[in-house]
Amino acid sequence: MPRSSIAVQSPALTTPLAVSLRAARLVYGGLILFDGLDLELAGGCFTCLLGPSGIGKSSLLRLLAGLTPPGVSGDLRGGDGQPLTGRVAYMAQEDLLLPWLNVLDNITLGSRLRGERTDRERALALLVRVGLSDCALARPETLSGGMRQRAALARTLMEDRPVVLMDEPFSGLDALTRLRLQALAAELLAGRTVLLITHDPLEALRLGEHILIMNGRPATLSPLPDLPGAPPRDPGDPAVQAAYRAILRSLGAA
Repeated sequence: MPRSSIAVQSPALTTPLAVSLRAARLVYGGLILFDGLDLELAGGCFTCLLGPSGIGKSSLLRLLAGLTPPGVSGDLRGGDGQPLTGRVAYMAQEDLLLPWLNVLDNITLGSRLRGERTDRERALALLVRVGLSDCALARPETLSGGMRQRAALARTLMEDRPVVLMDEPFSGLDALTRLRLQALAAELLAGRTVLLITHDPLEALRLGEHILIMNGRPATLSPLPDLPGAPPRDPGDPAVQAAYRAILRSLGAA
């Protein structure tokens, strides 16, 4: 993946924004998945959320994004006490690129839907940073899976929000592409408040400044202490491998 020294300006990002969720509750299919759940995201930090399938991770993320599904409730605020409305960018597991738009139009879609002026210069600079400078006019169907995810990452960054929520954005990619996109996300999202859902403990260890384990029924959140070094971490580091085994024990897999 080509790199570039082009700087991408983020004028809307000033003081990192902490996130506070209190007394979150989710009832699905008559089951209480979580109740009285509290979550604190440190401002400007990259947090990863791990947990088994069906535990309610994606519903929790949608609650934080303001995409509240039926049966979910909770008191959500920024660290400044204000609502998060308009201050969150959400990146789903699927790239969700519109097939009838080219890459450039896809990553600038948000501003155009809001009737705002589109900053094409910044959009093109972002495409350079994610290695898609030659694909601005390409349609999504002509791109590989990794290229589509890079376009989706550029679209998320184009929203220029202090809080970024990501739901398994790198799953389904080959190992090398996944490692490259992880490193790119760590670089381009530095200074933002990020919550990334993943099923991969090594991905969480590679990226997370903080790691939360979601487990139980009703589910609770517990932090993984004593993370080795600073991200992005080397998955082959013995300390990372030891932390990986600790996560498996926390998830009940060992």
